[in-house]
Amino acid sequence: MEPKQWYMEYKIHKNRPGLLGDVASLLGMLEVNILSINGVEDRTRGMLLQTDDEEKIELLGKMLAKVENITVNTLRPPKLTDILAVRHGRYIERDSDDRKTFRFTRDELGLLVDFLGELFKREGNQTIGLRGMPRVGKTESIIAGSVCANKRWAFVSSTMLRQTVRSQLSEEEMNPNNVFIVDGIVSTIRSNEKHYGLLQEIMAMPSTKVIEHPDIFVRESQFDYDIFNCIVELRNTPEEEITYENFTTAGLNDEF
Repeated sequence: MEPKQWYMEYKIHKNRPGLLGDVASLLGMLEVNILSINGVEDRTRGMLLQTDDEEKIELLGKMLAKVENITVNTLRPPKLTDILAVRHGRYIERDSDDRKTFRFTRDELGLLVDFLGELFKREGNQTIGLRGMPRVGKTESIIAGSVCANKRWAFVSSTMLRQTVRSQLSEEEMNPNNVFIVDGIVSTIRSNEKHYGLLQEIMAMPSTKVIEHPDIFVRESQFDYDIFNCIVELRNTPEEEITYENFTTAGLNDEF
């Protein structure tokens, strides 16, 4: 049986000396490997475990339920957010109403790049929306995430250096393994018919697409929110409002 990974998270009620050693000893006796470990936020510890015997995980959960000073919150196959929580020692904030929406601030750019990089490593068709105000680091994060995933990226539309509206891509750029970057404002409001034809072709490809300003993209195109596997929000501060109230089809502020 192939070894499988598990995510275990427990809350510490009293962090007495030797507590981690006791947990580690228990895992050692069960021959469950600890792949990584980290404190996750306040008085919570997360571990990535590995074993080829699922019964050991069930037994581990029952035994730890008897250990004083801790409460096991989670014991399951790891999700991407679990892996990143252990790696960075902090949780990714998710919208309480829309669980597909993940929130980051500029001081979490390292975590965001790692998150995007892990998403980009996945094979197949996926569309990611990226909300954020001007110059917050949206495009830079996409490029850095592509580098982390060892993927090439292709701008379909952008305002990073100057307004870019592509009407065709080279054969190398059209590789489905690339990450395609789309500015949702430029592609729907400032584009032409040839560009929109290319956009339709890109959206139909079994590849990774990242769409900046997804709300404008949905508002001004025939696509809807169902196309998005997840939506990422990037803010300068947690309280910052992402707003498009100055946007009109007649004219847009060039800094977007």
